Amino acid sequence: MAVFTKDELDDLTSRIKDVKFGMFTTSDDLRILTSRPLTNQQVDADGNMWFFVSDQEAFTRDLLTNPSVNVSFADVSDHLYVSVAGRAELLRDRAKAEELWNPMIKAWFPQGLDDPHLVLLKVRIQSAEYWDTGNSKMVTLFAMAKAAITGKPPTDIGEHKHIGR
Repeated sequence: MAVFTKDELDDLTSRIKDVKFGMFTTSDDLRILTSRPLTNQQVDADGNMWFFVSDQEAFTRDLLTNPSVNVSFADVSDHLYVSVAGRAELLRDRAKAEELWNPMIKAWFPQGLDDPHLVLLKVRIQSAEYWDTGNSKMVTLFAMAKAAITGKPPTDIGEHKHIGR
């Protein structure tokens, strides 16, 4: 069951839909954090993010004992930064893989959907946080310069919001 509203999920999805790569962070048994770029395939209506991964990657083994993950997205040119926390699960679901498949994925999985190491990574979104200035670089720089001169934190330079938990 989602811990956020449909409107919150739609808002989050609309912000990251054009940011194709997320930095996917996991922890190993020693609680050491590592990150790697993954291509976001979909955020579904149930609040799940979907990725294609290889079951031979070390981090996929780490997910068996440490399923808590974070995926961060950044669109620097748009001044958008998003952090998504959730629980990961590896699945072999042919129908879902066919639904999400696109020819670019074949670069990583030359045997396509029949690649024996191809698995789906499903992240159940638990919470998210984003910072979105929505302003031009000049407006943001002016607000920051004003704050530096006045000694007061910048205001009205964007939106910062939490969803979930």
